Amino acid sequence: MKTLIVSLCLFSNILFGQLDINKEVIRLTHTELEKETIKSAFLQVYSESKDINIRFAESTVHSENTLNANNPFYTASITKMFTATAIGILKDQGKLSFEDKIAQYLPPTLINELHVLDGHDYSDDITIAHLLQHTSGLPDYFTDTTLDGSPNIINQLLIDPNKSWLASEMIQFTKEKMKPHFVPGESYHYTDTEYVLLALIIENISGLSLDRFFQANIFTPLAMESSYINLRSASPKDHLPMAKFYAGDLELSSMKSLSADWGGGGLVSTTRDLIKFFEAYNHDKVVTKNTRLTMQNWVYETVGMEYGFGLRKVSFNELLDVETDLQLIGHTGSTASFLWYCPQLDTYIAGTLNQLEVSKSTLNLVYEILKIIKNA
Repeated sequence: MKTLIVSLCLFSNILFGQLDINKEVIRLTHTELEKETIKSAFLQVYSESKDINIRFAESTVHSENTLNANNPFYTASITKMFTATAIGILKDQGKLSFEDKIAQYLPPTLINELHVLDGHDYSDDITIAHLLQHTSGLPDYFTDTTLDGSPNIINQLLIDPNKSWLASEMIQFTKEKMKPHFVPGESYHYTDTEYVLLALIIENISGLSLDRFFQANIFTPLAMESSYINLRSASPKDHLPMAKFYAGDLELSSMKSLSADWGGGGLVSTTRDLIKFFEAYNHDKVVTKNTRLTMQNWVYETVGMEYGFGLRKVSFNELLDVETDLQLIGHTGSTASFLWYCPQLDTYIAGTLNQLEVSKSTLNLVYEILKIIKNA
């Protein structure tokens, strides 16, 4: 009888612990929604070992189409994890090496004068690893300053929202309008230009468009039924519409010019699909263990952050100057999207706030969630 009572007490403690975690996580997310700029939020916190699975979706904008946790959303730069993984898949298939020169896989018209710095052409020196890790020195067509002061592409998205961008146009824009930052391999500079080149390499080697490669090698094998590339592939049949995202009160999600956000940022997905992918990736079901570990060859990005191959590592003790062993591996996006895994707590956290100007604050939200789980 005593054993039974003890067991029931333990069960009750676990149950109430889970309820407290759920309650506190939802409370935190509601606090984010109370900020004036944020119009919707999606969140999933998942840990098989801790028996946690919290899913949340809510909108403060009145609409006839109410959001729920199954609505897909724009993941922005989380896409880089998928593009890098696609390169890893091709590596495991023996079709390329991370150290291969990109000139092996791209046409001379694209490579010619791609990286000219101080009168020297380094275009033939750029490797696939340089592109994956943002160490090529190439400029970022989205956000870097142009040589002549004309609008970069992130501003052109708003100037001509109906324009459909070709990959070749984005590369040509960087050649004509921007200057490389450093010799390949000598430093770090985050740039979407590299991930356009990687997407083109994937297409040239596989003979498939990027969206079809994702579908055949990632989405279908992992039963990611709500994932697709925005404006490049049809949204899944009978699925809910993509949630809207904003800059201030300006709705950006319907602009055709988002076609400029492709290999580095065009993925639309759900929290459930994103966690399916990352869990399979971490269990070596997408790429081999050797490839996964190679992709976690970190270089310094900024205080508390390091970058691998399409992955970022965050150490909260350095980032926030606090005493903690908690770390994250994953990626964020400019739309305040995030996909993280915390090894210390064996916990996945995915979601978005769908608001460009709050993208940097998501790390604080994730850290507070992790503290709740750790202290439960």
